[in-house]
Amino acid sequence: MAEKTPLVGAFLEAGRTLGHPTLDYNTPERLGFGYLQLTTTMGRRVSAAKAFLHFNKKRPNLHILIDTRATKVLIDNDTKTANGVEYVRNRMRQIVMARREVILSAGPIASPQLLMLSGVGPQEHLRSLGIPVFQNLPVGRTLYDHISFPGLIFTLNVTGVALLESRETTLNNWLQWIQFGDGPGAAAGGAEGLGYIKTPSSDEPERVPDIELLSIGGSLVSDGGPGASKAVRRGMMISDAVFDAAYGSIDNTDTWSAFLMLLHPKSVGYLELRDTNPFGYPRMYGNYLTDPRDVRTFIEGIRYVQALAETEPFQRLGARIHRARYPTCRKLKFDSDAYWECAVRTLTATLHHQIATCRMGPKGDPRAVVDPELRVHGIQRLRIVDSSIIPRTTCAHTHAPAVMIGEKAADMIKATWNQQYESYKGASHGNVDNLNYDNNDYEHYFLNKYMLDD
Repeated sequence: MAEKTPLVGAFLEAGRTLGHPTLDYNTPERLGFGYLQLTTTMGRRVSAAKAFLHFNKKRPNLHILIDTRATKVLIDNDTKTANGVEYVRNRMRQIVMARREVILSAGPIASPQLLMLSGVGPQEHLRSLGIPVFQNLPVGRTLYDHISFPGLIFTLNVTGVALLESRETTLNNWLQWIQFGDGPGAAAGGAEGLGYIKTPSSDEPERVPDIELLSIGGSLVSDGGPGASKAVRRGMMISDAVFDAAYGSIDNTDTWSAFLMLLHPKSVGYLELRDTNPFGYPRMYGNYLTDPRDVRTFIEGIRYVQALAETEPFQRLGARIHRARYPTCRKLKFDSDAYWECAVRTLTATLHHQIATCRMGPKGDPRAVVDPELRVHGIQRLRIVDSSIIPRTTCAHTHAPAVMIGEKAADMIKATWNQQYESYKGASHGNVDNLNYDNNDYEHYFLNKYMLDD
């Protein structure tokens, strides 16, 4: 378990002071703050692959190909049925055929890219690239993302209370993490607490928050100093010019911040192909902050964090707001709404929670790509199973919902083929490929024909 700094205790106490109880923030009844919950074991993050695949990789009906890139879903032009996948391995193009169905789970960026490369997507866009169209669907036309403002930083007059990479990366700390899975090395990028608030401008229903607060055991400046990685600022693609002007004076010092995440952006983006190269990247247009309501929500969230910092728990630590001097905002009065709008537009960062590029919805929904069974509209035996199918923004990070989608899809897929088995089991002998099986042989026949892999 990661050691916790005094800052998360101050965060939770400050939340209670302002009427937000400390609780399990997954509860649907109340808004509140809580300790960060993670999918970890022995202080190490556990991916879906580690949790689901690694323990099953020796199963005879599971074949995992590493260093392999899927390049196209093969679709029969006459029946509009997915019947295989084209992939490249060791620089060789290969094909694998599917007996029952193709399940695409490449994520909210690569899944729509593969669909469009396979001829499933917006008709005009595909034709402009010379891709034959099998099904005209709004693939990639809806893109939501959770964006964050990490620039609200408070200096402290107490030393040794925040995580500093230059201070924590000692041999003893690393050995403690490797051997026991605890200590500073087990901290999730310095994040310690999570809180949900509902700003005054929210038009969401009751008890639905519109801002998430991610309490950090430090801030953006915690990864600085001699020999430090500067991984957070680089991961958020903050230029040296902007960072040095805004935060250079407090780099590598004890600070606190709460990253603000916009839960329900009104701004909607889209994704499209750059070209027909499956090894290239699609074009993504986030359209962040194009709707003024998103800016308003961020500013109200900033005002709330300022109120947190004014409470007694943070004042015991001498919390004072840092007057960041962004090159783009120098003519604006510090702490004015105009200043904070400029700051948000200067320092917005994605948290990579993209969704809705293969949006789920019923037949007739003009924005839907898959139905409630995750089957692609108009294409037989093709499902999308990843976070790209989430139809609207969620009050959560997207890892747990993606795992849930996989679990639910597994149940639906098994149910589909169990129904097929029952229908064959109840059929007359003459309807089963005209083969004369005894009743006891139906299961053997069906499993060989439909359920078993080579």
